[in-house]
Amino acid sequence: MEPVYVIAGRLRRDYLLPPEGRPLLDVPGGDLLYAAAGLGVWDASLGLLARVGEDYPHEWLRGFEKRGWDTRGIRILTDPLDLRFFQASLDLQTVQYNNPMAHFARLGMTFPKALLGYQPPLEADDGRHTSAPASPRPADIPADYLEAPAIHLCPMDFLTHGRLAASFRQANVTALTLDPSAAYMIPSAMDDLRNLLQGVTVFLPSEEELRALFWGRTDDLWQMVETVASWGCEFVVVKCGGHGQMLFDGVSHRGWEIPAYPARLVDLTGAGDSFCGGFLAGYHQSYDPLRAVLYGNVSASLTVEGCGAFHALEAMSGLAEARLESLAGIVRQR
Repeated sequence: MEPVYVIAGRLRRDYLLPPEGRPLLDVPGGDLLYAAAGLGVWDASLGLLARVGEDYPHEWLRGFEKRGWDTRGIRILTDPLDLRFFQASLDLQTVQYNNPMAHFARLGMTFPKALLGYQPPLEADDGRHTSAPASPRPADIPADYLEAPAIHLCPMDFLTHGRLAASFRQANVTALTLDPSAAYMIPSAMDDLRNLLQGVTVFLPSEEELRALFWGRTDDLWQMVETVASWGCEFVVVKCGGHGQMLFDGVSHRGWEIPAYPARLVDLTGAGDSFCGGFLAGYHQSYDPLRAVLYGNVSASLTVEGCGAFHALEAMSGLAEARLESLAGIVRQR
């Protein structure tokens, strides 16, 4: 059956030392999975678009399929692809990605042999001229994915975003949402970003990314949002961490502030991606961007209450719906 939603992004093999609880060593991760789980809280009819090497565990792919996710968009390359990712969270706000050996020693843990030779993944540049090896290509898109009405692009290099956005815009997409990479949210890339956002339904940057883009121009966050909305996207949603989200309607020129659900914070990893997945589900089901923000808000709240990409899917039945209703009355219009 054709998926209703398609999420494009990158998969990783995560080695995570969370703020509390047991370490997660060589587990499925990546922006793609956190976004898929956030969407999966509301609907399992989704397809995954990504690239992995021949060394990526095939049992993980089968696990995705058991959740009802379509994996035909995951292209398996003939060579290995280093998808390792290390992260040590010293507390909720302090995250480090370097020198994993020192962090394992600090915790009195045996250093995993699988991390020998590990170097943190680095973007070659701002992504406007090269595509990362793990980024999916238009040729990787199964034909029926182009019939899906709702598409989300996770953070990837600029070149990949441009190519995938163009491919989906030419198809039957009714909702195309895009979460930018911090690498190209810089003042020198502003003109290129303006072109990228033509025809995008919803742009979903973080507050930090938006401020970096407008560095030296303005400190007024609403002014930034209104400027971006004038570049051709219908809605702009700014993820403001623990402060919740800002939503701006580029057609009606109305704005809203939505506080974050008061979740018990355990690990903030993947919260933004989970929000984006939940948002896409809410938007497709209602075509109401404000209600969609509430869906994303709930997905993020479930993600941060535990560790790992799939934690949001482990919530007890009915919890997401209950949180959704509790949020509906606390939205503030600008």
